[in-house]
Amino acid sequence: MAKTLTTTAGAPYASNETSKTAGPRGPVLLEDYQLIEKLAHQNRERIPERVVHAKGWGAQGTFTVTQDITKYTRAKLFGEVGKKTEVLARWSTVAGEQGAADTERDVRGFSLKFYTEEGNWDMVGNNTPIFFVRDAYKFPDFIRTQKRHPKTNLRSPEAMFDFWAGQPESVHQVTILMSDRGIPKSPFHQNGYGSHTFSLWNDAGERFWVKFHFRTHQGHETYSNEEAERIIGSTREQYQEYLYNELEAGRSAKWTMFIQVMNEEDAAKQPFNPFDLTKVWPHADFPLIEVGELEIDRNVENYFQMVENVAFAPSNVVPGIGFSPDKMLQARVWSYADAHRYRLGTHYEMLPPNAAKNSDVRHYHKDGSMRFFSNDFGNPDAYYEPNQWDGPVADPSTMEPPLKIDPEAYRYPQEVTDDDFVQPRKLYAEVLSDEERQRLHQNMAGAMAPCSDSVKERWLAVLERVHPDYAKGVREAAPSQPAIPVTDNTPVQAAE
Repeated sequence: MAKTLTTTAGAPYASNETSKTAGPRGPVLLEDYQLIEKLAHQNRERIPERVVHAKGWGAQGTFTVTQDITKYTRAKLFGEVGKKTEVLARWSTVAGEQGAADTERDVRGFSLKFYTEEGNWDMVGNNTPIFFVRDAYKFPDFIRTQKRHPKTNLRSPEAMFDFWAGQPESVHQVTILMSDRGIPKSPFHQNGYGSHTFSLWNDAGERFWVKFHFRTHQGHETYSNEEAERIIGSTREQYQEYLYNELEAGRSAKWTMFIQVMNEEDAAKQPFNPFDLTKVWPHADFPLIEVGELEIDRNVENYFQMVENVAFAPSNVVPGIGFSPDKMLQARVWSYADAHRYRLGTHYEMLPPNAAKNSDVRHYHKDGSMRFFSNDFGNPDAYYEPNQWDGPVADPSTMEPPLKIDPEAYRYPQEVTDDDFVQPRKLYAEVLSDEERQRLHQNMAGAMAPCSDSVKERWLAVLERVHPDYAKGVREAAPSQPAIPVTDNTPVQAAE
């Protein structure tokens, strides 16, 4: 026998088919509270989409430790080989809105929430080891260039390349974006990176600078612009379809987690700024150290509840994992949690995907919207601290060791220098094959086609500083037909 339909207050519904009216022809009565409730809830079903990373795909899985790294960190999720931790993952595009096509050329977000016994650790990263800018002052400007023009309401390649030409340190990331890896086949066919420099600290109070890497077992499979355009012509949901169907068929996806480690005192000795988000750490100097295996093996039961409501924040760390002087990271530690408070509500961390799994969640946050939980610790008088009512108190044993920073030692130049072109030059000239370079030239030239000549020349000058063949190849790959007038701000798929 079917269960009775009720209102949100628990009263049984008399009818879910017709409105209550004064007569056969109406009018509808205001007292039909069941109708009002149904319509009012529909009006409130949507929440603000994320300012960036709005379009995303999520699933659940497990992280298993395979190698001992306890000499670097006291974090209990890495406490012993074989230890397993539940994980919620979300992948996303950066620029597109919720209705954007999955296979647009864009950087992909790669975020993991580890539900550890000491609280949640969020690894909030991308599928690239670097980013476009190294100072958060420029982040809002950058994101505005990726969104819609305020007059045309269209994507603007002119704005994108104008900004990148004015921030030449972005050329490293733009090169990756315009390479084959700019359009991964699926969330499973890409690496994940913490990108920033973080830190680990152990029981002895020793700190180590660290980079997080997640290398895909599925291999790097990508789409060309032409292939992506054909897919978008038939479906805008290719990633969601692939992810959901693969997991429903019982096929999981795996990544191996690695770290790069730098001794705290060695940071000031490097020829580059190890906290610069536009730079990678050379693997020859800082080899990958295996940590464990991530397996994503099941779909969520409700997408909105678990994926749209999930709130990843770099500020979610556990004892043994810390931050660094990375200027972008320092800003993200604040801004992400603030974005969630705006988008989801004051107590967003109590929603199911964000709630810590350990039983020791005790804090003195009170009241406000979404106060749907109790945290009076068994004594309603303990609503402040310090108190005489045996309320929860801080644990000094989890205090992070102080950062040993000599300001002069970390006074790296912030203006663009020749050092900013060393790594993209190596990527272009030594890592990419001839065929990959040719596709890079074509992708870049196509993305620039709608731009004004002044922006094109400024960007080509940046490419010239990377390598003369880079600028020459892009110039020669430029479409022979006249570009669409830049005043139209017509979007080009390759630059989205």
